[in-house]
Order: sequence, then structure tokens, then C-alpha cells
Amino acid sequence: MARLRDPEHGCPWDLEQSFASIVPHTLEEAYEVADAIEQQDFAQLPGELGDLLFQVVYYAQLAQEEGRFDWATIVDGITRKLVRRHPHVFPDGKLRTPPGSLTLAPEQIKQRWEQIKAEERAEKAERPEQLSLLDDVPQALPSLSRAQKLQKRAAAAGFDWPEAAPVVDKVAEELDEVREALQKGDAAAVAEEMGDLLFCVVNLARHLGVDAENALRQGNNKFERRFRYIEKVLHEQGATVEQSDLALLDTLWDQAKARGL
Repeated sequence: MARLRDPEHGCPWDLEQSFASIVPHTLEEAYEVADAIEQQDFAQLPGELGDLLFQVVYYAQLAQEEGRFDWATIVDGITRKLVRRHPHVFPDGKLRTPPGSLTLAPEQIKQRWEQIKAEERAEKAERPEQLSLLDDVPQALPSLSRAQKLQKRAAAAGFDWPEAAPVVDKVAEELDEVREALQKGDAAAVAEEMGDLLFCVVNLARHLGVDAENALRQGNNKFERRFRYIEKVLHEQGATVEQSDLALLDTLWDQAKARGL
């Protein structure tokens, strides 16, 4: 990375990059890792993980050039964090001491984890009395993931439905509000109510133990498989989607569904 960024002999493209310009590539590489795992393409996964790791190396090099931090700072930081957040594994808070005999139930571990994270957030805050539980939920997260994380954070403080059933009712209520906004022809209200509906559906997914982002990704993949099947069948018949009526497209969709696509 240092060679690539060498001012005299480095790569012109790499020399032009900054923290901000690399972010889109980082997000893309993270999704490619997720896609390889979802497709169970473990032959490709090491390469995708290497691409993702390269992004971290890139940030470290940029920061070192600016005198901010370096690779060792990153590794030391995550090591210290993991030791601090796992007192049941590192009872004296040191990395290289033998494991202790402390045994905690999964729920106790989760509670302790959230407590330690709350303490860390308080340490970061300039004015702890104004600290919000939601402060460190990244704005840049995909919307579904961020919704789930916001809800999870609020739930940890007790702000949550006790079970899934009332969330189902809430989804129905939000859908009714979308219909009402549609009837009024209020585009702004429709958009707002759709946001409420999507947020509520994410909440339902969380209560059902489903990761909303992964669930929608799988739904996208399913739609793509079935639509490609429709295109393939129509191509074999010398036709296209645009040339076909909705009844035929629905029939082909059902065929794709029956084939397990």
C-alpha cells in the first residue's frame, strides 16, 4: 500500500484517493463478501475477504501519511475492545493470561455486553448528561439495517413490544394509514406512511428473529431468479417481456415458482 501511494513511483489512481473517495469501494467490497457467503461460494470468499481487508489497509495508510494513526493502532484498538467486552473470557482484562473459571449464561453475557457498550458511549460523549442510546448507530448503514439496529438499541432499554403479535397488528395499522393517504391523494403523506410501514415491518422481522436486510436480499434474489426464468421462456418463444400481456407473465411467474425458483 505504501508503494502504491509513493508520491514519485506510485499508482496515479491510488495517489488521488482520499478517505471519502474510498468509502463507496469499502461498502461494495463488504456486500461482495456477504454475497459470496450467501451463495456459499467459499472458493471465492478468500479473495473477497482480501479485497475487504485491503480497504482497511488503505485507510491505515492514508491516516499514517496524515499522522493520525497507523495499522498497529487499528489492531490494538479492536484487541483492547474485544478483551474489555468479554470479561467472562478475559477475567483480569489482560489478553495473554489463562482463561478463568467464570461462567455466564448467554443472557448475562448479552446484558454485560450492552452495559460495557453503554459505558464506552458515555466515555466518548463530551456531555454525558445529553448522551443518547442511539448516538453511535451509523447514519451510513443501509436503511433496513439501521432501522433494526435503532430498534434493538431501544429495546435493550425496555422500549419494545413484549411479543410479535401486537407488532403484526401495528403493521396492519400502518398499512391502513398508507391506504388512507392514497385515498386523499397526498403524495407527501404516502411517502411518510410508507416509511412508517417499512420501519414497522423491520420491527416485526426483529421480533421473529429475522435479519431484515438479509431477508430482503433473499427476496431480491428470488425475484431475480423468477424474472430471469420468464425472460428465458419468452426468448425461446421469440418474444420479450415488453411484448407480453400481464396474464402470460403471471402464468410464467407461477411456473417459475412451481419449479422452486
